[in-house]
Amino acid sequence: MTDKDQNWLSEIKFDANGLVQSIAQEVTSNRILMSAWMNRDSLEETLETGRAVYWSRSRKKLWRKGEESSHEQIVREVRLDCDGDVIILMVEQLGDIACHTGRASCFYRSLEGGQWIETDPVLKDPKEIYHRE
Repeated sequence: MTDKDQNWLSEIKFDANGLVQSIAQEVTSNRILMSAWMNRDSLEETLETGRAVYWSRSRKKLWRKGEESSHEQIVREVRLDCDGDVIILMVEQLGDIACHTGRASCFYRSLEGGQWIETDPVLKDPKEIYHRE
């Protein structure tokens, strides 16, 4: 990419760690699926491949959504908020599971009567999704 091609990156306000908050939203239902962090490299790869790539703060490396679970996110549109510090990825969620708990969305708990209640079912046992040694 040329410098002109990457001008869009200059409008993003990365934090002191070089990260920007991102939200994955399902393109057909508009349901919020998850929130994650992105850096310049993950944003560039996301745009180049059309697949969501995030930055794992705990592993300190790029995290290609679906690399272990096969539940990839196909990016249909990228949006930037008015302050330039939050990205929304409008995605097609493959496999209908975005959360590592085996649910469709990471936002599966609802506050009711001062307690968090699990409102969304587990679609697939995480042990069947992730085959870690």
